[in-house]
Amino acid sequence: MVGSPATATLILNKVVVDLEGETLRLENGDAIALRPQAFAVLRHLVQNANRLVSKAELLEAVWGGAAVTDDSLVQCIHEIRRALGDERYAVLATVSRRGYRLSLERSDESALGGPSIAVLPFATMRGDEPNDYFADGLVEDIITNLSKIPGLFVIARNSSFGFRGEKADLRTIAAELRVRYLLQGSLRQSGGRLRINAQLVDGASATNVWADRFEGAAADVFDLQDRLTEQIVGSIEPSVRRAEIERAHRKRPESLDAYHLYLRALPHAHANTPVETDKALQLLARSIELQPDYVAAHGYAAWCYEQRYLRNGLDPADKATALSHADIALGINSDDPQAMSIGAFVRANLTRDYDAAVEVLDRALALNNNSALAFGFSALVSAHSERHQRAVEHAHKALRLSPLDDPLSYHPYCALALTHLFAGAFADAARYAALAVRANPGFSIPYAYLAASHVGLGNVEAAHSAARRLIEVAPNFSVGGYVRTNLFQPYLMDALAAALRTAGLPE
Repeated sequence: MVGSPATATLILNKVVVDLEGETLRLENGDAIALRPQAFAVLRHLVQNANRLVSKAELLEAVWGGAAVTDDSLVQCIHEIRRALGDERYAVLATVSRRGYRLSLERSDESALGGPSIAVLPFATMRGDEPNDYFADGLVEDIITNLSKIPGLFVIARNSSFGFRGEKADLRTIAAELRVRYLLQGSLRQSGGRLRINAQLVDGASATNVWADRFEGAAADVFDLQDRLTEQIVGSIEPSVRRAEIERAHRKRPESLDAYHLYLRALPHAHANTPVETDKALQLLARSIELQPDYVAAHGYAAWCYEQRYLRNGLDPADKATALSHADIALGINSDDPQAMSIGAFVRANLTRDYDAAVEVLDRALALNNNSALAFGFSALVSAHSERHQRAVEHAHKALRLSPLDDPLSYHPYCALALTHLFAGAFADAARYAALAVRANPGFSIPYAYLAASHVGLGNVEAAHSAARRLIEVAPNFSVGGYVRTNLFQPYLMDALAAALRTAGLPE
Protein backbone atom coordinates (compact mmCIF):
# COMPACT_ATOMS: atom_id res chain seq x y z
CA MET A 1 0.00 0.00 0.00
CA VAL A 2 1.49 3.30 -1.07
CA GLY A 3 -0.34 5.33 1.55
CA SER A 4 -3.61 6.03 3.23
CA PRO A 5 -4.42 9.49 1.94
CA ALA A 6 -5.34 11.76 4.77
CA THR A 7 -5.73 14.85 2.66
CA ALA A 8 -9.30 15.77 1.80
CA THR A 9 -8.87 16.47 -1.92
CA LEU A 10 -6.70 15.57 -4.86
CA ILE A 11 -6.92 16.01 -8.62
CA LEU A 12 -7.27 13.09 -11.01
CA ASN A 13 -7.28 13.94 -14.71
CA LYS A 14 -8.36 17.56 -13.92
CA VAL A 15 -11.21 16.33 -11.73
CA VAL A 16 -11.20 17.38 -8.06
CA VAL A 17 -11.82 14.33 -5.85
CA ASP A 18 -13.07 15.16 -2.33
CA LEU A 19 -12.57 11.98 -0.32
CA GLU A 20 -14.32 13.24 2.80
CA GLY A 21 -17.30 14.84 1.10
CA GLU A 22 -17.49 11.91 -1.35
CA THR A 23 -17.95 14.29 -4.26
CA LEU A 24 -16.33 14.97 -7.61
CA ARG A 25 -16.24 18.31 -9.36
CA LEU A 26 -14.56 20.06 -12.25
CA GLU A 27 -11.99 22.76 -11.54
CA ASN A 28 -14.65 25.40 -12.19
CA GLY A 29 -16.72 23.96 -9.34
CA ASP A 30 -19.32 22.07 -11.41
CA ALA A 31 -20.36 18.82 -9.71
CA ILE A 32 -19.93 15.41 -11.32
CA ALA A 33 -22.37 12.68 -10.35
CA LEU A 34 -21.03 9.36 -9.05
CA ARG A 35 -23.00 6.72 -7.18
CA PRO A 36 -21.90 6.05 -3.55
CA GLN A 37 -20.86 2.49 -4.41
CA ALA A 38 -18.71 3.65 -7.31
CA PHE A 39 -17.17 6.31 -5.05
CA ALA A 40 -16.35 3.62 -2.48
CA VAL A 41 -14.47 1.72 -5.20
CA LEU A 42 -12.64 4.92 -6.19
CA ARG A 43 -11.71 5.62 -2.55
CA HIS A 44 -10.17 2.17 -2.13
CA LEU A 45 -8.22 2.52 -5.36
CA VAL A 46 -6.89 5.95 -4.29
CA GLN A 47 -5.90 4.59 -0.88
CA ASN A 48 -4.00 1.81 -2.66
CA ALA A 49 -2.71 3.84 -5.59
CA ASN A 50 0.15 2.66 -7.80
CA ARG A 51 -0.33 -1.01 -7.01
CA LEU A 52 -2.43 -3.80 -8.44
CA VAL A 53 -5.74 -4.16 -6.59
CA SER A 54 -7.42 -7.48 -7.27
CA LYS A 55 -11.11 -7.83 -8.02
CA ALA A 56 -11.46 -10.00 -4.92
CA GLU A 57 -9.97 -7.27 -2.73
CA LEU A 58 -12.32 -4.62 -4.14
CA LEU A 59 -15.36 -6.86 -3.75
CA GLU A 60 -14.45 -7.53 -0.11
CA ALA A 61 -13.59 -3.89 0.65
CA VAL A 62 -16.72 -2.38 -0.90
CA TRP A 63 -19.37 -5.08 -0.59
CA GLY A 64 -18.04 -6.78 2.55
CA GLY A 65 -18.32 -10.30 1.24
CA ALA A 66 -21.94 -9.95 0.08
CA ALA A 67 -22.91 -12.11 -2.88
CA VAL A 68 -22.44 -9.87 -5.94
CA THR A 69 -21.25 -10.60 -9.44
CA ASP A 70 -18.21 -9.13 -11.17
CA ASP A 71 -20.66 -7.13 -13.26
CA SER A 72 -21.35 -4.81 -10.28
CA LEU A 73 -17.65 -4.01 -9.99
CA VAL A 74 -17.22 -3.60 -13.74
CA GLN A 75 -20.14 -1.15 -13.78
CA CYS A 76 -18.49 0.91 -10.98
CA ILE A 77 -15.18 0.99 -12.86
CA HIS A 78 -16.98 2.17 -16.00
CA GLU A 79 -18.72 4.95 -14.05
CA ILE A 80 -15.44 6.07 -12.45
CA ARG A 81 -13.70 6.30 -15.82
CA ARG A 82 -16.59 8.22 -17.31
CA ALA A 83 -16.59 10.65 -14.35
CA LEU A 84 -12.83 11.19 -14.65
CA GLY A 85 -12.91 11.50 -18.43
CA ASP A 86 -10.45 8.59 -18.58
CA GLU A 87 -11.39 7.18 -21.99
CA ARG A 88 -7.82 5.93 -22.59
CA TYR A 89 -7.54 4.21 -19.19
CA ALA A 90 -4.50 6.40 -18.42
CA VAL A 91 -5.57 6.96 -14.78
CA LEU A 92 -7.39 3.71 -14.05
CA ALA A 93 -5.88 0.76 -15.91
CA THR A 94 -7.24 -2.77 -16.21
CA VAL A 95 -4.72 -5.54 -15.57
CA SER A 96 -6.12 -8.44 -17.59
CA ARG A 97 -7.77 -11.14 -15.46
CA ARG A 98 -6.12 -9.75 -12.30
CA GLY A 99 -7.61 -6.40 -11.30
CA TYR A 100 -7.04 -2.66 -11.56
CA ARG A 101 -4.32 -0.10 -10.93
CA LEU A 102 -4.96 3.60 -10.27
CA SER A 103 -1.97 5.78 -11.17
CA LEU A 104 -1.12 8.57 -8.78
CA GLU A 105 1.99 10.63 -9.40
CA ARG A 106 4.56 10.53 -6.61
CA SER A 107 4.27 14.30 -6.27
CA ASP A 108 0.58 13.78 -5.52
CA GLU A 109 1.55 11.64 -2.55
CA SER A 110 3.92 14.14 -0.94
CA ALA A 111 1.32 15.88 1.19
CA LEU A 112 -1.01 12.95 1.84
CA GLY A 113 0.31 11.73 5.19
CA GLY A 114 -0.75 14.53 7.54
CA PRO A 115 -1.76 18.19 7.76
CA SER A 116 -0.48 20.36 4.93
CA ILE A 117 -0.73 24.09 4.22
CA ALA A 118 0.01 26.68 1.58
CA VAL A 119 0.34 30.38 2.40
CA LEU A 120 -1.06 32.45 -0.45
CA PRO A 121 0.20 35.98 -1.26
CA PHE A 122 -1.58 38.53 0.91
CA ALA A 123 -3.69 41.00 -1.03
CA THR A 124 -2.86 44.74 -0.95
CA MET A 125 -4.37 47.81 -2.54
CA ARG A 126 -3.64 48.04 -6.25
CA GLY A 127 -0.46 50.02 -6.96
CA ASP A 128 0.62 50.02 -3.28
CA GLU A 129 4.23 48.97 -3.97
CA PRO A 130 5.74 49.55 -0.47
CA ASN A 131 3.04 47.44 1.17
CA ASP A 132 3.42 44.79 -1.55
CA TYR A 133 6.99 44.29 -0.39
CA PHE A 134 5.94 44.24 3.27
CA ALA A 135 3.16 41.71 2.60
CA ASP A 136 5.50 39.42 0.63
CA GLY A 137 8.11 39.60 3.39
CA LEU A 138 5.49 38.80 5.99
CA VAL A 139 4.28 35.76 4.01
CA GLU A 140 7.85 34.53 3.57
CA ASP A 141 8.42 34.78 7.32
CA ILE A 142 5.17 32.93 8.00
CA ILE A 143 6.19 30.13 5.62
CA THR A 144 9.61 29.87 7.28
CA ASN A 145 8.15 29.67 10.77
CA LEU A 146 5.36 27.27 9.84
CA SER A 147 8.03 24.98 8.39
CA LYS A 148 9.41 24.57 11.93
CA ILE A 149 6.23 22.86 13.12
CA PRO A 150 6.83 19.07 13.09
CA GLY A 151 4.39 17.07 11.00
CA LEU A 152 3.10 20.09 9.07
CA PHE A 153 3.86 19.94 5.34
CA VAL A 154 4.34 23.51 4.07
CA ILE A 155 4.31 24.33 0.36
CA ALA A 156 7.28 26.38 -0.84
CA ARG A 157 6.86 30.08 -1.64
CA ASN A 158 7.42 29.68 -5.39
CA SER A 159 4.46 27.31 -5.69
CA SER A 160 1.97 29.26 -3.57
CA PHE A 161 2.95 32.63 -5.09
CA GLY A 162 1.99 31.26 -8.50
CA PHE A 163 -1.62 31.98 -7.48
CA ARG A 164 -1.06 35.71 -6.94
CA GLY A 165 -4.10 37.65 -8.10
CA GLU A 166 -6.02 34.56 -9.25
CA LYS A 167 -9.75 34.34 -8.59
CA ALA A 168 -9.89 30.54 -8.67
CA ASP A 169 -12.06 28.60 -6.22
CA LEU A 170 -10.07 27.98 -3.03
CA ARG A 171 -10.95 24.29 -3.18
CA THR A 172 -9.35 24.08 -6.61
CA ILE A 173 -6.20 25.87 -5.41
CA ALA A 174 -5.93 23.48 -2.44
CA ALA A 175 -6.35 20.51 -4.75
CA GLU A 176 -3.78 21.78 -7.24
CA LEU A 177 -1.25 22.41 -4.47
CA ARG A 178 -2.31 19.14 -2.81
CA VAL A 179 -2.74 20.68 0.63
CA ARG A 180 -5.39 20.45 3.30
CA TYR A 181 -5.30 24.08 4.45
CA LEU A 182 -4.77 27.50 2.90
CA LEU A 183 -3.76 30.67 4.71
CA GLN A 184 -4.88 33.82 2.94
CA GLY A 185 -4.98 37.44 4.01
CA SER A 186 -5.07 41.08 3.10
CA LEU A 187 -3.10 44.14 4.17
CA ARG A 188 -4.38 47.70 4.40
CA GLN A 189 -2.75 50.92 5.64
CA SER A 190 -4.62 53.76 7.24
CA GLY A 191 -2.55 56.72 8.36
CA GLY A 192 0.42 55.37 10.27
CA ARG A 193 -1.09 51.97 11.02
CA LEU A 194 -1.13 48.67 9.13
CA ARG A 195 -4.03 46.25 9.45
CA ILE A 196 -3.89 42.60 8.41
CA ASN A 197 -6.87 40.26 8.11
CA ALA A 198 -5.91 36.58 7.96
CA GLN A 199 -8.01 33.45 7.42
CA LEU A 200 -7.09 29.77 7.72
CA VAL A 201 -9.28 27.91 5.24
CA ASP A 202 -10.17 24.22 4.96
CA GLY A 203 -9.25 23.37 1.38
CA ALA A 204 -11.96 20.74 1.03
CA SER A 205 -14.93 22.92 1.95
CA ALA A 206 -13.51 26.46 1.53
CA THR A 207 -14.79 27.23 5.05
CA ASN A 208 -12.84 29.20 7.64
CA VAL A 209 -11.10 27.23 10.36
CA TRP A 210 -9.79 30.38 12.02
CA ALA A 211 -9.76 34.11 11.27
CA ASP A 212 -8.34 37.12 13.07
CA ARG A 213 -7.25 40.74 12.62
CA PHE A 214 -3.82 42.11 13.49
CA GLU A 215 -2.53 45.66 13.41
CA GLY A 216 0.34 47.85 14.49
CA ALA A 217 2.23 51.06 13.85
CA ALA A 218 3.97 51.18 10.48
CA ALA A 219 6.90 53.25 11.77
CA ASP A 220 9.14 50.24 12.49
CA VAL A 221 8.17 47.78 9.79
CA PHE A 222 10.69 45.11 10.74
CA ASP A 223 9.57 44.96 14.36
CA LEU A 224 5.95 44.92 13.19
CA GLN A 225 6.71 42.12 10.73
CA ASP A 226 8.29 40.02 13.50
CA ARG A 227 5.38 40.57 15.87
CA LEU A 228 2.74 39.81 13.25
CA THR A 229 4.57 36.65 12.18
CA GLU A 230 4.71 35.47 15.80
CA GLN A 231 1.02 36.16 16.38
CA ILE A 232 -0.20 34.56 13.15
CA VAL A 233 1.97 31.44 13.36
CA GLY A 234 1.22 31.05 17.06
CA SER A 235 -2.51 31.07 16.28
CA ILE A 236 -2.29 28.70 13.33
CA GLU A 237 -0.59 25.80 15.13
CA PRO A 238 -3.37 25.15 17.71
CA SER A 239 -6.04 25.97 15.11
CA VAL A 240 -4.70 23.29 12.76
CA ARG A 241 -4.42 20.88 15.69
CA ARG A 242 -8.05 21.51 16.62
CA ALA A 243 -9.22 21.09 13.01
CA GLU A 244 -7.21 17.86 12.69
CA ILE A 245 -8.83 16.50 15.86
CA GLU A 246 -12.28 17.27 14.45
CA ARG A 247 -11.30 15.62 11.17
CA ALA A 248 -10.11 12.49 13.00
CA HIS A 249 -13.45 12.20 14.78
CA ARG A 250 -15.22 12.19 11.41
CA LYS A 251 -13.18 9.26 10.10
CA ARG A 252 -14.68 5.78 10.12
CA PRO A 253 -13.25 3.66 12.97
CA GLU A 254 -11.97 0.99 10.58
CA SER A 255 -9.92 3.56 8.64
CA LEU A 256 -8.04 5.04 11.62
CA ASP A 257 -4.25 4.96 11.36
CA ALA A 258 -1.60 5.83 13.98
CA TYR A 259 -1.90 9.56 13.29
CA HIS A 260 -5.67 9.72 13.61
CA LEU A 261 -5.69 7.55 16.75
CA TYR A 262 -3.17 9.99 18.23
CA LEU A 263 -5.39 12.94 17.27
CA ARG A 264 -8.42 11.31 18.88
CA ALA A 265 -6.45 10.88 22.09
CA LEU A 266 -5.55 14.58 22.42
CA PRO A 267 -8.84 15.99 23.81
CA HIS A 268 -8.91 13.23 26.44
CA ALA A 269 -5.29 13.93 27.43
CA HIS A 270 -5.92 17.69 27.56
CA ALA A 271 -8.88 17.19 29.93
CA ASN A 272 -6.44 15.88 32.60
CA THR A 273 -8.97 13.89 34.61
CA PRO A 274 -8.62 10.21 35.62
CA VAL A 275 -11.43 8.95 33.39
CA GLU A 276 -10.33 10.96 30.35
CA THR A 277 -6.67 10.03 30.89
CA ASP A 278 -7.54 6.32 30.67
CA LYS A 279 -9.42 6.94 27.42
CA ALA A 280 -6.42 8.76 25.99
CA LEU A 281 -4.06 5.95 26.96
CA GLN A 282 -6.20 3.35 25.19
CA LEU A 283 -6.05 5.33 21.94
CA LEU A 284 -2.35 6.11 22.31
CA ALA A 285 -1.55 2.44 22.90
CA ARG A 286 -3.25 1.56 19.62
CA SER A 287 -1.40 4.38 17.85
CA ILE A 288 1.98 3.23 19.16
CA GLU A 289 1.18 -0.39 18.30
CA LEU A 290 0.70 0.66 14.68
CA GLN A 291 3.77 2.94 14.67
CA PRO A 292 6.18 2.11 17.51
CA ASP A 293 8.55 5.02 16.77
CA TYR A 294 5.82 7.70 16.84
CA VAL A 295 7.47 10.18 19.24
CA ALA A 296 4.44 12.50 19.43
CA ALA A 297 2.28 9.62 20.70
CA HIS A 298 5.02 8.58 23.16
CA GLY A 299 5.16 12.15 24.48
CA TYR A 300 1.45 12.23 25.23
CA ALA A 301 1.55 8.69 26.67
CA ALA A 302 4.30 9.86 29.05
CA TRP A 303 2.16 12.80 30.16
CA CYS A 304 -0.95 10.64 30.64
CA TYR A 305 0.92 8.10 32.78
CA GLU A 306 2.37 11.02 34.77
CA GLN A 307 -1.19 12.31 35.28
CA ARG A 308 -2.30 8.88 36.44
CA TYR A 309 0.67 8.52 38.79
CA LEU A 310 0.19 11.89 40.49
CA ARG A 311 -3.61 11.76 40.78
CA ASN A 312 -4.38 8.07 41.15
CA GLY A 313 -2.41 6.74 44.09
CA LEU A 314 1.28 7.19 43.12
CA ASP A 315 1.55 3.70 41.63
CA PRO A 316 5.27 3.03 40.90
CA ALA A 317 4.30 1.15 37.71
CA ASP A 318 2.67 4.30 36.31
CA LYS A 319 5.78 6.33 37.14
CA ALA A 320 8.08 3.81 35.45
CA THR A 321 5.91 3.67 32.33
CA ALA A 322 5.71 7.47 32.16
CA LEU A 323 9.50 7.74 32.29
CA SER A 324 9.89 5.01 29.68
CA HIS A 325 7.68 6.88 27.20
CA ALA A 326 9.40 10.17 28.09
CA ASP A 327 12.79 8.63 27.30
CA ILE A 328 11.54 7.68 23.83
CA ALA A 329 10.11 11.18 23.30
CA LEU A 330 13.48 12.63 24.30
CA GLY A 331 15.49 10.08 22.30
CA ILE A 332 18.67 10.98 20.49
CA ASN A 333 16.88 11.36 17.15
CA SER A 334 13.91 13.37 18.45
CA ASP A 335 13.47 16.74 16.78
CA ASP A 336 9.80 17.21 17.70
CA PRO A 337 9.62 20.25 20.02
CA GLN A 338 6.16 19.26 21.27
CA ALA A 339 7.25 15.75 22.27
CA MET A 340 10.47 17.15 23.75
CA SER A 341 8.53 19.69 25.85
CA ILE A 342 6.14 17.09 27.22
CA GLY A 343 8.95 14.62 27.91
CA ALA A 344 10.93 17.29 29.75
CA PHE A 345 7.89 18.25 31.84
CA VAL A 346 7.23 14.63 32.80
CA ARG A 347 10.83 13.97 33.77
CA ALA A 348 10.97 17.21 35.77
CA ASN A 349 7.89 16.28 37.79
CA LEU A 350 8.90 12.66 38.39
CA THR A 351 12.66 13.02 38.92
CA ARG A 352 12.95 16.70 39.95
CA ASP A 353 15.93 17.08 37.62
CA TYR A 354 14.81 20.58 36.70
CA ASP A 355 18.12 21.70 35.23
CA ALA A 356 18.06 18.93 32.61
CA ALA A 357 14.39 19.65 31.86
CA VAL A 358 15.02 23.36 31.31
CA GLU A 359 17.89 22.54 28.96
CA VAL A 360 15.59 20.33 26.85
CA LEU A 361 12.83 22.95 26.90
CA ASP A 362 15.27 25.57 25.64
CA ARG A 363 16.23 23.27 22.75
CA ALA A 364 12.56 22.69 21.96
CA LEU A 365 11.85 26.42 21.91
CA ALA A 366 14.87 26.99 19.69
CA LEU A 367 13.30 24.56 17.20
CA ASN A 368 9.89 26.27 17.38
CA ASN A 369 9.72 29.61 19.14
CA ASN A 370 6.00 29.97 18.35
CA SER A 371 4.69 26.93 20.23
CA ALA A 372 2.19 27.91 22.92
CA LEU A 373 2.26 24.31 24.16
CA ALA A 374 6.05 24.36 24.67
CA PHE A 375 5.97 27.73 26.43
CA GLY A 376 3.16 26.47 28.67
CA PHE A 377 5.06 23.38 29.78
CA SER A 378 8.20 25.48 30.23
CA ALA A 379 6.26 27.90 32.46
CA LEU A 380 5.09 25.03 34.66
CA VAL A 381 8.57 23.53 35.03
CA SER A 382 9.91 26.98 35.84
CA ALA A 383 7.21 27.59 38.46
CA HIS A 384 7.84 24.20 40.09
CA SER A 385 11.59 24.92 40.26
CA GLU A 386 11.30 28.51 41.54
CA ARG A 387 12.50 30.13 38.32
CA HIS A 388 9.91 32.80 38.90
CA GLN A 389 10.83 35.35 36.24
CA ARG A 390 11.12 32.71 33.55
CA ALA A 391 7.80 31.18 34.64
CA VAL A 392 6.00 34.51 34.31
CA GLU A 393 7.63 35.38 30.97
CA HIS A 394 6.95 32.01 29.40
CA ALA A 395 3.39 31.85 30.73
CA HIS A 396 2.53 35.23 29.24
CA LYS A 397 4.21 34.24 25.95
CA ALA A 398 2.08 31.07 25.84
CA LEU A 399 -1.09 33.09 26.44
CA ARG A 400 -0.08 35.63 23.79
CA LEU A 401 0.49 32.89 21.23
CA SER A 402 -2.56 30.84 22.16
CA PRO A 403 -6.14 31.42 20.98
CA LEU A 404 -8.65 32.09 23.72
CA ASP A 405 -10.12 28.59 23.34
CA ASP A 406 -6.84 26.68 23.39
CA PRO A 407 -7.56 23.59 25.56
CA LEU A 408 -4.13 23.91 27.22
CA SER A 409 -4.42 27.54 28.34
CA TYR A 410 -4.85 26.29 31.91
CA HIS A 411 -1.12 25.44 31.92
CA PRO A 412 0.19 29.03 31.84
CA TYR A 413 -2.57 30.12 34.22
CA CYS A 414 -1.50 27.41 36.69
CA ALA A 415 2.12 28.50 36.37
CA LEU A 416 1.17 32.12 37.07
CA ALA A 417 -1.05 31.14 40.01
CA LEU A 418 1.69 29.03 41.58
CA THR A 419 4.43 31.63 41.04
CA HIS A 420 2.36 34.40 42.64
CA LEU A 421 1.26 32.07 45.45
CA PHE A 422 4.87 31.26 46.32
CA ALA A 423 5.72 34.98 46.17
CA GLY A 424 2.91 35.86 48.59
CA ALA A 425 1.00 37.85 45.95
CA PHE A 426 -2.24 36.15 46.94
CA ALA A 427 -4.69 38.41 45.06
CA ASP A 428 -2.92 37.78 41.75
CA ALA A 429 -2.58 34.09 42.60
CA ALA A 430 -6.33 33.84 43.20
CA ARG A 431 -7.07 35.64 39.94
CA TYR A 432 -4.87 33.32 37.87
CA ALA A 433 -6.13 30.21 39.69
CA ALA A 434 -9.70 31.24 38.88
CA LEU A 435 -8.73 31.64 35.21
CA ALA A 436 -7.17 28.16 35.25
CA VAL A 437 -10.38 26.74 36.73
CA ARG A 438 -12.42 28.47 34.05
CA ALA A 439 -10.12 27.11 31.32
CA ASN A 440 -10.43 23.51 32.57
CA PRO A 441 -13.13 23.03 35.25
CA GLY A 442 -12.45 19.27 35.43
CA PHE A 443 -8.77 19.61 36.43
CA SER A 444 -8.44 19.43 40.22
CA ILE A 445 -5.14 21.21 40.99
CA PRO A 446 -6.18 24.83 40.23
CA TYR A 447 -8.86 24.52 42.93
CA ALA A 448 -6.06 23.78 45.43
CA TYR A 449 -4.18 26.90 44.31
CA LEU A 450 -7.40 28.92 44.55
CA ALA A 451 -8.16 27.66 48.06
CA ALA A 452 -4.61 28.36 49.28
CA SER A 453 -4.68 31.86 47.74
CA HIS A 454 -7.90 32.73 49.56
CA VAL A 455 -6.40 31.45 52.82
CA GLY A 456 -3.49 33.84 52.24
CA LEU A 457 -5.95 36.69 51.69
CA GLY A 458 -7.92 35.78 54.82
CA ASN A 459 -11.02 34.94 52.77
CA VAL A 460 -11.92 31.84 54.78
CA GLU A 461 -15.36 31.36 53.26
CA ALA A 462 -13.99 31.63 49.69
CA ALA A 463 -11.23 29.17 50.63
CA HIS A 464 -13.81 26.68 51.95
CA SER A 465 -15.86 27.10 48.77
CA ALA A 466 -12.83 26.32 46.56
CA ALA A 467 -12.04 23.31 48.77
CA ARG A 468 -15.59 21.97 48.36
CA ARG A 469 -15.36 22.33 44.59
CA LEU A 470 -12.02 20.51 44.65
CA ILE A 471 -13.55 17.53 46.46
CA GLU A 472 -16.46 17.50 43.99
CA VAL A 473 -13.97 17.23 41.10
CA ALA A 474 -11.53 14.86 42.89
CA PRO A 475 -13.33 13.02 45.73
CA ASN A 476 -10.16 11.16 46.75
CA PHE A 477 -8.01 14.26 47.15
CA SER A 478 -6.12 14.52 50.44
CA VAL A 479 -3.48 16.91 51.71
CA GLY A 480 -1.19 14.02 52.61
CA GLY A 481 -1.49 12.51 49.14
CA TYR A 482 -0.68 15.85 47.54
CA VAL A 483 2.37 16.31 49.75
CA ARG A 484 3.66 12.88 48.69
CA THR A 485 3.75 14.01 45.04
CA ASN A 486 6.94 15.83 46.06
CA LEU A 487 6.52 18.44 43.31
CA PHE A 488 8.06 21.36 45.20
CA GLN A 489 10.79 22.11 47.71
CA PRO A 490 9.75 20.87 51.20
CA TYR A 491 9.37 24.37 52.68
CA LEU A 492 7.06 25.40 49.84
CA MET A 493 5.03 22.20 50.02
CA ASP A 494 4.71 22.55 53.82
CA ALA A 495 3.33 26.09 53.47
CA LEU A 496 0.91 25.03 50.73
CA ALA A 497 -0.23 22.01 52.76
CA ALA A 498 -0.88 24.17 55.81
CA ALA A 499 -3.06 26.50 53.72
CA LEU A 500 -5.00 23.55 52.28
CA ARG A 501 -5.68 22.22 55.80
CA THR A 502 -6.93 25.67 56.83
CA ALA A 503 -9.26 25.59 53.81
CA GLY A 504 -10.82 22.43 55.27
CA LEU A 505 -9.37 19.78 52.96
CA PRO A 506 -8.96 16.31 54.48
CA GLU A 507 -5.59 15.10 55.66
